Amino acid sequence: MTCDMRSYLELIAKKGELAVVKKKVSTKFEIAAVTAKMDGSKALLFENVKDSKFRVVSNLVGTRKRFAHAVGTTDAKIHDKVISAIKHASKPKITTKAKFLENQSRDLFTLPIVTHFDKEPGPFITSSIIYTKNQEMSTQNSSFNRLLRIDEKHFSIRMVEGRHLHRTFVYAKEHGEDLKVAISIGVHPAVSIAGAYQADWGKDELEIANELLGKKLTLSKSPYSQMLVPSESEIIIEGRILKDKTHKEWMVEMLRTYDFKREQPVFELDRIHFRNNPIFHDVLAGFGEHQLLMGMPIEAKINKELKQALPQTRNVVLTEGGCKWLHAVVQISKKRESDPKKAIDAAFSAHRSLKNVVIVDDDIDPSDPVAVEYAMATRFQADKDLVIVPNVRGSSLDPSSDQKNLRTTKMGVDATKSFSKRAEGFEIAKIPGAENISLKKYLK
Repeated sequence: MTCDMRSYLELIAKKGELAVVKKKVSTKFEIAAVTAKMDGSKALLFENVKDSKFRVVSNLVGTRKRFAHAVGTTDAKIHDKVISAIKHASKPKITTKAKFLENQSRDLFTLPIVTHFDKEPGPFITSSIIYTKNQEMSTQNSSFNRLLRIDEKHFSIRMVEGRHLHRTFVYAKEHGEDLKVAISIGVHPAVSIAGAYQADWGKDELEIANELLGKKLTLSKSPYSQMLVPSESEIIIEGRILKDKTHKEWMVEMLRTYDFKREQPVFELDRIHFRNNPIFHDVLAGFGEHQLLMGMPIEAKINKELKQALPQTRNVVLTEGGCKWLHAVVQISKKRESDPKKAIDAAFSAHRSLKNVVIVDDDIDPSDPVAVEYAMATRFQADKDLVIVPNVRGSSLDPSSDQKNLRTTKMGVDATKSFSKRAEGFEIAKIPGAENISLKKYLK
C-alpha cells in the first residue's frame, strides 16, 4: 500500500470525485478562479500549467466526503477516527527509498506557485507543511505555514506567535542560529490533516498521520536539514529560516479577508527535491478545502475536550458562517441549568480563537443553521442566557478585533430549554406516520 497523494487521487477518481483539466491554465489568478467555481464540488487536477512541467491539484479535500475518504472512514465517524489516531499515535517506519529524490532544483521559480487574489503581494504556497526539530523536547514538529515567494532563493514565512514553529525559531535565534527546516508539498491528505492539528508541545504530528493511515506511512531523512519527511512526498524544499532577516507579507485568510501587513522571518533555499512527473498541491485560502483542513482537526479537538469536561456533550460543530474557526454550536443533553454555562467556558478554553458559541439541546441539529436559529428564537432570553466575555485573547484573523494585541470580546448563547418553564411548550410537534409517507403514491 502506498500512502501518497497519487494513491488518494486514484481513489477519488474511481469515486467520480476528481475532475481533470486539460486546457492550459495560468498560475496567476486562473487556477484560483477555476477552483473557486468548483468550491464544494470535485477536486481538480490541472494537467497543462503554463510555463511549468508540474501538474497542479486543488480542492483536494474540499468536502466532508473527501475528508472522510482521506482518513479512511465515513462522514459521521471523522472525529472518532481523528481522536483515536491522536490517542494511539504511532511511529512511522523509516526508509532510505525516498521518491522525492528523483529530481532537484535550486530555483523557486521551478515550482508553479499560484497567485490567488488581486491585492496579495505575490504568489503563495498554501499547502506547505514545515518540519523542524523541537530543540527542548528532542522531537520533531510539523505545521502548516504559508510561504510568499520573494525571489528565486527566498520566501517570507508566516508564523503565529507562540505556536510551535515560532517557539523553535525563537529558540534557535536566542542561540545565535538559523533554523534548518524541510517543507513538503503534495502529501497524502491524512498527513496534511495531522499537520493542521495543534498537537501538544513535544508531540510529533507525523505519528498521528501514521495512525490515520493504518500504520502505513513511511518517512525518509532529508539530505540538508536531516528532518524525517514523508518518503513519497511530491516535493520537498530544504533550507533555513534566517535569524536576522524579515520581509513584509499579507494574504487572504480563512475568513476570505486580507490579513494586515506583518514583518515575517525569511526562509533561504538550499535545494528543491521532487518526483518524476510531479504534482503541486494548491489550497485556495478562505474556501472549502482551507476551512476543512484547518477547522476539522480543531472541531475534533473541541469535541474531545468538551466530552471530557462535560460528559453530557453530544456534538460540537464549527459553523460554515464562522469559517470553521470563529463560531461553534455545542449540542448537549442538559441535566442541570448550569450545564450550558459550563459548556460555554469549556468551548472557549478548548479553542482560544473561538469568538461565539451557541449551546443547544439534543433535539436540535447543531449542523443545521435554521434549527440553531429556531432554538435561539424559542429557548433564549438575552437578559438571562447571554454570556459576554470582554477583552480576552482571540483570533488574529478577525478584522473587527484588536488584531495586533489579539484582544476580542466573546459571546456565549444558552439556547437550551429552561427547566423552570413548561416542558410541553418546547416540544416540537410531530405527525404520526409522516416519516413513512412516499409522495410518489400521492402525486401522479
